[in-house]
Amino acid sequence: MKFGKEFKQQKVPEWTEAYMNYNKLKRILHEIQKFKLCEVPSTPIRTSQQRVSLYKPFSGLEVRSSSEESSSDLEDQVIAVETIQENDHRQVYNTNFLGSPKEGRQSEIMFFEKLDEELNKVNTFYRDKVEEVIGEAASLNKQMNALIALRIKVKQPDTLGKLHMKLYLPVYKINNRHMDANIDIDRINTHENGDFNFTANFVNSGGSRNRTNSDKYESDLLDVLDRVRINNTLESPMSTIRSVLNDSKDRDLCFKQEELKEVEGRLKVVFIEFYRKLHLLKHYSFVNLMAFSKIMKKYEKVALRRAARSYMKIVDDSYIGSSDEVALIMDRVEGTFVKYFARSNRRQGMKLLRPKRRKEKHRITFFSGFFSGCSIALLIAIIFLIQARSVMTTKEHTMYVENVFPLYSLYAYIILHMLLYAANIYFWRRCRINYPFIFGFKQGTELSYQDVFLISMGLSVLALGTFLVHLHMKLESVNSVYTKHIELVPLGLLIVFVAIFFCPLNILYKSSRFFLVRCLLHCICAPLYTVSLADFFLADQLTSQIQAIRCLEFYICYYGMRWYEKEQKCHNLALYNVFYIIVAVIPYWIRFLQCVRRLFEEKEWVHLYNGSRYFLTIIAVVIRTAFELKMDKTWKVLALLCSIAAILFNTYWDIVMDWGLLQRNSKNRFLRDKLAVSRKFVYFVVMVLDVILRLAWLQLVLKFNIRILKGTAISSLFSCLEIIRRGVWMFFRLENEHLNNVGKYRAFKSVPLPFSYYEEDDDKGN
Repeated sequence: MKFGKEFKQQKVPEWTEAYMNYNKLKRILHEIQKFKLCEVPSTPIRTSQQRVSLYKPFSGLEVRSSSEESSSDLEDQVIAVETIQENDHRQVYNTNFLGSPKEGRQSEIMFFEKLDEELNKVNTFYRDKVEEVIGEAASLNKQMNALIALRIKVKQPDTLGKLHMKLYLPVYKINNRHMDANIDIDRINTHENGDFNFTANFVNSGGSRNRTNSDKYESDLLDVLDRVRINNTLESPMSTIRSVLNDSKDRDLCFKQEELKEVEGRLKVVFIEFYRKLHLLKHYSFVNLMAFSKIMKKYEKVALRRAARSYMKIVDDSYIGSSDEVALIMDRVEGTFVKYFARSNRRQGMKLLRPKRRKEKHRITFFSGFFSGCSIALLIAIIFLIQARSVMTTKEHTMYVENVFPLYSLYAYIILHMLLYAANIYFWRRCRINYPFIFGFKQGTELSYQDVFLISMGLSVLALGTFLVHLHMKLESVNSVYTKHIELVPLGLLIVFVAIFFCPLNILYKSSRFFLVRCLLHCICAPLYTVSLADFFLADQLTSQIQAIRCLEFYICYYGMRWYEKEQKCHNLALYNVFYIIVAVIPYWIRFLQCVRRLFEEKEWVHLYNGSRYFLTIIAVVIRTAFELKMDKTWKVLALLCSIAAILFNTYWDIVMDWGLLQRNSKNRFLRDKLAVSRKFVYFVVMVLDVILRLAWLQLVLKFNIRILKGTAISSLFSCLEIIRRGVWMFFRLENEHLNNVGKYRAFKSVPLPFSYYEEDDDKGN
C-alpha cells in the first residue's frame, strides 16, 4: 500500500484538517516533475556525480569523519530554514530557497512555502493539544488526591483520628495491601523560555521527595475531603429528581462503600478516555513526522537536490518532533492506573487501557451468505405453498392469513431496518465517518456491517422458517383438535426473540444488545435521563416503526381476546382503537420529552422548535388515525391540513437542520461547505427523495384507489417506505454530526469528573 493511502487511513477522522496535507504537496511535486521533463535536457546532478565516482579509487573501507560528511552535505544544500520566535514563545519556520534565479523555479519555491505552512500548522495544533492534556493531567491529579483520601476515610476511618497524615507520605497499608499516596500527576514547572518541564511524579513508590517542593504541595487529608463534593451526573431518574428538588448538581460526601465504588468506576472511565487521547496524540505526532520524511524523500527524487537532511533536522527540533510530554504522561497514567485500578496487575490494567479491536472473522461472512441463501429459499417455499394450496381463495384461510400477517410482519419491519443500518455502517466507513465515537460505543465492541447483516439474516431465517412451519401445520390440520395449539407458534417465536434480546449470557453480541436495552430504557423513562445522541437517535428510529409497535399491540389483542371471541376482529373493540392511537403517539411523545429535557439543560431555543415539531406531528397522527377508524369527511379535512403542516415542518427540519443542507453563502451551492460524499448530485437526489417519501403518507388520508394493494398491504407498504426514508436520513444525519465534530476537533467524548472542589470562602459568601 502506498504511503498516501496508509496516511489517510491512519488519520483521526475529526483531526483530518490538522494533519499535514500530503496530497497537496504531492501535486506540487508533480508540477516540478513535469517542468523537469519539459526543460532542455541537461546533465543531472546525480548522473554527473555517478560519472565522477567512476574515476575514484575504491574507498569502501575508508572511514570518513562526521565533520567531513556534514561539510559535504552543507555544500549541496539548496535551502536555509529560518526560525522565528513569536511573542508567545512559539516558533514559526520559514524556508529560503538558495538556488540561483535560473535554478530557483517557482514550483519549488511554492513547495517549500506550503511545506512551512504545514509544519507550522501541525506544530500549532500539537502544542495546543499538549497544553490541553497538561491541564487535564493537573485536574486528574486533584481527582486522585480526593480518591485516595476517600479510600482511607472509608476503609480505615480510625487512621485519620490517630495520625496527621499527608498526601505525600510514603507507603501505608489498606486492607493488608500496600498503597502509595504519592500521586502528584506531573507537576508542571514553567521556565523563562516558555517550555514545559514535567516532573515525573505521577507514581513514585519510593516516597523520597525534595523537602522544599514537598512542603509546597503538602495538604492534610481531612482538608481535602472538606473541600470536595461529588458531581451529580444525573445518570438515573432518582438523581434527576433529587437535582430538581434540591436545585443542585453536587452532593456532599457520605463516606460509604457504595459511594467509593461509584467514584472509582467513574474515575476509571476518565482515565481510559484520557489515555486514549494521549495514545492518539502520540500517533498524530508519529504519522506527521513520517509524512514530512516521505515528502522530502520524494522531493529529492524529483528535483534531484539534497534538502531532506537539513529540513528534517528542523522538523526533528520542532515542538512536534522534540517534545516528550505525551510519552511521559502516558507512562505515569499507565503506572497509576495499574496500581490503583488494577491492583498492580499490569496485564489486566493495560487490557482495560488498550482494548483490542475486534477482528473480522471469516465465519461471519460464511454464515451471512448461508443465512441469506436460506432466507431466499424459505421465501420461495412460502410463495409456492400459498399458490399450491390456493390459500387466498378460501374464505377461512384468507381470514386466517389476514389475522396472522401482523404477527409476522413485525419481524419484516425490524429486518428491513437492520439491513438499512448495515448499509449505513458500510457507507459511514467508506466516508470515514466516526460512528462509534458519535454513538458512544465502547471501543472494540462496535458492530461492523457484516455483524448487523448476519443478525438480520439470522432473524430472517428464524421468522420465515417459523411462518412456513406454522402455515403448513395450519393447512394440514384445519379440523384438528390441535388448532388452538398451532396458533401459539407466533407467540413462541416472539418469546424466543425477546429471550435472545435480553439474554444475560455473554453470547450473541451481549455488549451491543445491552447498549440498545439501555438506550431503550432511557427513551421510555424520558425525560428522567440525560439525553445523549444515541438516545434521541433511537427515538427517531422508533417514530418510523409505529406499525411494528402496533403489531405488538395486535399480539396482545390476538392472544388476549381471541380465545373468547374467535370471530371478533380487534378493530371492532373500542379499547383496542384507543390504544391503536396511543401507541402511534408514544415515539413522538418520547422525542418531545427529550427536547424538553435538552431545552432545560442546554438553554438553546432550537430544542423548543424541535419539540414543537414533534408536538405538531402528534396532533397530525392522532387526527389521521381517527380518520382511519371513523372515515368521516370532517376528520378527513382536519387530517389533511394537519398532515400537510407536519410534512412541511418535518421536511424542512430534515434537510436544513438535521442534514445541514440548503445553507446560504455555501461554496457548494444549495448544500454546505463540507461534504463527506464526493458526488454532489447524491445530496439533491436524497432531498427530493425525502420530500416524496414524506408526501407518501398522504395516501392514508386521500385513499387513492390502488387495485393491487388491499387491506393492510397499503399501510405495510407505506410503513416500509417510511423505514427506507429513515435509513437514508440516518446516514446524512450522522454525516452532519461528524462534520460538526470535525469543525471543532472533537474526537473524544466528554466524561464528567466524579469530584468537584470548592473554596471555603466562596461557600461562606453564598
